[in-house]
Formats: sequence, structure tokens, C-alpha cells
Amino acid sequence: MEKIDRRKFLTYAGSTTAALAVASTGIDSVANAMAPQQNKKSTGKAGGKGKPLTAPFKEIERTWENDLVLPQGYQYNIIASYGDVINSKGEEFGDSADLTVYFPIDSLEGGNHSEEGLIWVNHEFPEPENYMKMLGINPDTFDQSKLAQYPKLLKMEKKAVGGSVIRVKKDKGEWKLVKDDKYNRRIDGTTSIQLTGPAAGSKAVKGAKTVKGTLGNCSGGKTLWNTALSCEENTFYGDDYGWPDFTDEHYGWVVEVDPFDPDKPVRKHTALGRFAHENTAVGLTKDGKVAIYMGDDKRDEFFYKFISHKTYSPNNRKANFDILESGTLYVANLEEQQWITLDYETNEELQNYEKDGKKFFANQADVLTYAREAARAVGATQLDRPEDVEIHPHDGSVFLSLTNNSDHGNFHGQIVRFEPAENDHGSDRFTFQVFVAGGRESGITCPDNLHFDSKGNLWVVEDFSATEDNVYATYKNCGAFMIPTDGKNYGEPFQFASGPKGCEVTGPWLTPDERTLFLDVQHPETWNPYPDYDFGRSCLVAVQGGKFH
Repeated sequence: MEKIDRRKFLTYAGSTTAALAVASTGIDSVANAMAPQQNKKSTGKAGGKGKPLTAPFKEIERTWENDLVLPQGYQYNIIASYGDVINSKGEEFGDSADLTVYFPIDSLEGGNHSEEGLIWVNHEFPEPENYMKMLGINPDTFDQSKLAQYPKLLKMEKKAVGGSVIRVKKDKGEWKLVKDDKYNRRIDGTTSIQLTGPAAGSKAVKGAKTVKGTLGNCSGGKTLWNTALSCEENTFYGDDYGWPDFTDEHYGWVVEVDPFDPDKPVRKHTALGRFAHENTAVGLTKDGKVAIYMGDDKRDEFFYKFISHKTYSPNNRKANFDILESGTLYVANLEEQQWITLDYETNEELQNYEKDGKKFFANQADVLTYAREAARAVGATQLDRPEDVEIHPHDGSVFLSLTNNSDHGNFHGQIVRFEPAENDHGSDRFTFQVFVAGGRESGITCPDNLHFDSKGNLWVVEDFSATEDNVYATYKNCGAFMIPTDGKNYGEPFQFASGPKGCEVTGPWLTPDERTLFLDVQHPETWNPYPDYDFGRSCLVAVQGGKFH
């Protein structure tokens, strides 16, 4: 099998001399050079096996408009915005909405109710300058090192992050927040959270078995047993914002929340490793183990996979509650097209790895807590900001967003499609290809969150910041796209939405009947704390009115 050179992959994974020549210049027309290859799967077979997939809407144009712009016939309504009260205790919807996961209200009975359910929403980061304005503090003269002297501001920051469980219902054609005391609640920067797995209580996490709060909650996923997985994308927000008594090793994990049971402890699963988790894509191996794919959202970081030791129990929900507490973590080597085991007991490279003249890892707790160092130790492939990853609902192939890496001249990113050997997520072998290269030819840039509809169309949102004179100027506001993964339009993005100025459109998620698309509008440019001001705050939105495939 021909080895794939890392340098080639990092310059857009071009598969022809022309593509590599274009990529090495950083020019975004690399997709054109790759055109003969883009309509093929990595098996070499044409991508049009199934019923042709086309957009059911007339795609919109790029725009600077300060609104959520949709195709004709579609409309939106805001369900919840930062600061909205969600229950009688006065808990408020958090800031910087990111992931949304919809759970039909009858999920635990096997139902697919599409007009009432629970939604888990991530709240990625606080917006301190906005809170200072609300508190009458001048951001221009504020000394961040003295944050502890401003308890109200510190409390606002910690209450803004984490996630919300909210009950939602469609009423007279519009989705609304139901102020429900049974389910609605906040998990934030002050919540007591259990650590599970090999690193819990270890020296690597300073002996902690319980930690304070969750933050940096970017994307995540939904388990097969109807819980939410919320991913801590970064470990340094405490230092960035001046939070006192912040321990880095307590953050950067995958957090599991049961939306249906407020009494069930929230847990961080150390067996899945610690890094800048973007999300989790959950599948099953052929022998019934749970497989979870994860990207590390930072330049020159890695693509991971976890496989549980326990077998999934489809008929006993409670039997799966500890399934993520033990398993094997792997990291991808694209040159070898292989998953490398990050297991201290069996991997001599980890046992012998030295840094500054000393053995770096002493046990598996160290390997998991410093997973990035472990990945480097075993020679895994560094990638261009691996963000969201999702599993195709029909063929099991795995789609990974590589958002960008300007250090490599990769300003527009790509989406890579991985195919597990023998269609088994438990296999340690895979092949891969570029599904979509960002830039002028495709019309999409900086792909981030992903979501599949039931037909196999891939829904993609973008993550960039455009000004009128930077490299993203022609792309204007961040948008949402539908990309067919089969038929004559294979790999062709159709723009469905354009977000308000300055925002990221995040967290796409369809209801089971696929008549509603939930989206988040994160950090809009025009900030306003008052509830009558559209897109003055980060918010959760419901889009309806037409077909989504």
C-alpha cells in the first residue's frame, strides 16, 4: 500500500501533481485541480450509486446582511437567548450557544416525537466585555488580574458557560421554550462534576475525583442510550479570563449528561482523553462495542477514536451508563492509514518517551491526561484543526472537518472522508480522501460543525471571521450549507443560510421528521442585552417552512 506523505496531506491532500502545485502556493482554487478525483470514493468507484441527492431549496447568495437569511419559503423563530429564564429557580440560558442535541420527549419509550422534546445546548465561552457593560464596568480600563475583586462579574462568567437542558414545544407553528421545573436546568462553571476512568483520582489530575464546573463546551454528540456528550474544547479559559484557583487538568474532557434525569451525576470521562475536544461521533463496531470519533480543534493536532471495553446493550439503558468509563483510545496515522493504540501497558513508545531528559509517562492516567503529547510520541499525523466529525447514516464512512491552518497556507480547510476497513469501526485500518476542498471552486470555507440528514446529505456550517479586506472578504457572513454525498451533485455545496454579522452559525440538528432544523447564532456582532432586540445575544433558533432534503 502506497504511503501518504504528511506534507502532501497538509497541503490539501492533493492527489495529482497539479493539485499539489496549487496547494503549495496557498491558492484556494485547489478544488479545481482536484476535480477529476472529487467525484470518486476512496474505493475508486464513482460516487453516484444511490438515488441522486439534490437541494430541495433555491440556494441563497453570500451576504453581509445582519439577519439569519434563508431561502424563500423558510422562516425562523428564536427559542431562547442568553439571559432568558428557563425555570422557576431563575436559572438562565447561557451564552455563546454552540451544540444542540434534540431528544424527543418520548425518547425513552422508543418514540420520535418531532414537536416536543428536550434540547441540550452547549455554552462555549463567556463574553466578559458585554457583562462589564451590564455592570457599569469600563472594559477599557479593567485589570483582568483583579477579576477576583469583582465577584458579580466572575459569577456572570461562570454562569454563562457549560450547557442548558430545556424543554421545547411546537405551538401554533412556532417553537417555544417551556419553563419546565422537571427537566430544565443549567450545568455551568460552578457545577460539581465527577471524573470517571483511569485518570480519576490520579496524580495527573492532582488527585481529583470531582471537579468544579465545565467550560469551553463547543460541540458534542448524542449517545445510543439518549444522553448528551458535551465536549470541552479548551483547557486554558480560566487563565485567559483570570479565574482564580483554576486547574488546567480538570478541563478538556468529554462530559456526559442525562437530560431526562436531573438527579443523575454529570460526569467527565477520562478514558476518552484530554485535548481540545470539538465533538463526538458515536457508532458501533461489528462486535457491538461503542466507537467514538473525536477531533482536537487546534492547529497541528490529531484525530482520535475510542472503543469501549463493554458491549452496548440496546435493550437496557442503564447498563450503558458506565460504558464510556473504560476502553481503548487510538490516534490516527494517515501515512500508514492506521489507528495507533494509546495504551501505556502495550505501547513501548509511550513507556520509553522522554521529554527534557526524563520519562514523560508513568501510567495510563498520564497518557490520557496528556493525550496530545502521547499522540506526538507515537508519530500520529498532525492535522489542520480537526473539528467536527460525523458518521454517514448509510455506509458508515466518517467525515471530518479540517477547518483551516494558515501556517500551512490552508486558509479555507477541507472535509475528509474516512472509510473503515471492512466497514467496521473496530478496525485499526482505514482509507481516506478529500470530500470537499474549501475555497473559490466549492464556494465554502472553514467547515466546522457537521450533521447528516436521513438521505445522507451533509449539513455544514462555517467558522471564520470576515472583514472587507481580509482573505475571507468574498465569503461575507458565516453560513450553513447542504452537501450531497451521492449522485450527480456529489460534493457540491448548496448554501441554505447566512448568519447575522460577526456570528458563527453553529449546532445544526434536525428533528426526526426533518421538518425543523435547529441552529445556534453565536456571538453576533451587534450585542444588546434586551429581549426585544433580535440577534442582540447568542441564541437558539428553529427553522421551518420547507423541505430539508
